[in-house]
Amino acid sequence: MKRGTAESYRVFTRTWWCANPAWPDGLEPRPGRQTMLAHGCTYDEARALCKKWNTTHKPGRLSRKAEFTRES
Repeated sequence: MKRGTAESYRVFTRTWWCANPAWPDGLEPRPGRQTMLAHGCTYDEARALCKKWNTTHKPGRLSRKAEFTRES
């Protein structure tokens, strides 16, 4: 990844739902634990990595997707 830019981003995956039979459709909205894919990315690199990961992996019932956020 490129270094020396003013802002850097980290890319990770997580699920957005958890199984809960008490809910009508059996799913409860709950962001899951973040699993790191990369860090120190530029904005464009982070977007590209998320797009590539999301197009090559099916989100499944719990909606596991790649996303990114600014590093502090």
